[in-house]
Amino acid sequence: MSARIVVLTGMSGSGKGVALNTLEDAGYYCVDNLPPELLPQLLSLEQQRPADQQRLLAVSVDARSATSLHQVLPLLDQLRADGQAVRPIFLDASDDTLVRRFSETRRPHPLMRHKGAQAVTEAAEDADHQALLETIRQERELVEPLRERSAVIDTSLLRPAQLRTWVRHLVQAQPSRLTVVFQSFAFKHGVPLDADFVFDVRMLPNPYYIKELRPQTGKDAPVADYLRQQPESGELIAQIEAFLSRWLPSLENDQRSYVTVAIGCTGGQHRSVYCVEQLKERFKGRAVVLTRHREQDGK
Repeated sequence: MSARIVVLTGMSGSGKGVALNTLEDAGYYCVDNLPPELLPQLLSLEQQRPADQQRLLAVSVDARSATSLHQVLPLLDQLRADGQAVRPIFLDASDDTLVRRFSETRRPHPLMRHKGAQAVTEAAEDADHQALLETIRQERELVEPLRERSAVIDTSLLRPAQLRTWVRHLVQAQPSRLTVVFQSFAFKHGVPLDADFVFDVRMLPNPYYIKELRPQTGKDAPVADYLRQQPESGELIAQIEAFLSRWLPSLENDQRSYVTVAIGCTGGQHRSVYCVEQLKERFKGRAVVLTRHREQDGK
C-alpha cells in the first residue's frame, strides 16, 4: 500500500523540487511550501470529498515556514494516531554540496532573505561561502527534529534519475511497518549522510582484481559465485545479520519506522553490492526491505 500522505521536508537545495515533481508524476496532489498550520485544513477538505474521489497528497514543508515548523511533528503523530498512511521524507546533502549548488545557481538561501537585499547581493556577488555555510548550519539546527523522524535520502552524489527512483520506492513501501534500506556505496566517494549503520566490507577478497570479473557487479552470477566461495564473505554477512537482528526490534519499539544500513567497499561495485543483495534476502519477511546501490542506480 502506498503512503496516502507524504510530508516532504529537508535542507534548502537538497532536491525537493525534483522529489515533488516525481510525486506529482506518481499521481499525488502536490502542494509546495504549505504553512504547517494549514495542513489540517487541507486534510479536512480532502476528507470531505467522496471516498472514490479522495487523492494521494504530498506536501512540501521547509525552512521557509521557520516560525511554524515545530507544528509538523505533532501533526504527524496525530495523522498516525488517526490511522493515516503517512510517510515523512527528509532530503539532505553535505554542506559543501549545498554551497556548490547555491553558488552554481546564484540563488539566495531562503533564510538569507531575512538579512536584507544588500546582504544577499553581496553574498551572491562575492561568493561569500562562509556566510552561506553559517546559514546552512542554522537551517540544520532548525530542521533536525524533522530529520530524526523521517525517511532520509542523502542527495549529495545522486543524479536526478536516482533521486526520482528512490522517492518512488519510498512512497510505495508500506508506511506502517519498519522499513530497512540496505545501501551499497564506495568509500572513495564518502559515507552516505543518511546511514544509521555503516559496515565496512573492504576486508573481503576483491573481485576487481580478477580480469573477467572486473566489469561485472555484485548482482552478476560470476561475481556472486566467487564471493560466495570465500568463507570470509559468509562469516561477515552472518555477523551483520546477527547485529541487526538483535537491535532492529529495539529501534522499532522506539517508534523508528525507517533504518538505513550502508555497506561500503572501495568502488561500490562488487563486494558491497553482493552483501546488500544477500542481506535483502535474509531480512525479507522481517521488515519492508528496500535496496539501493548508490554508485550504480540511475546509470
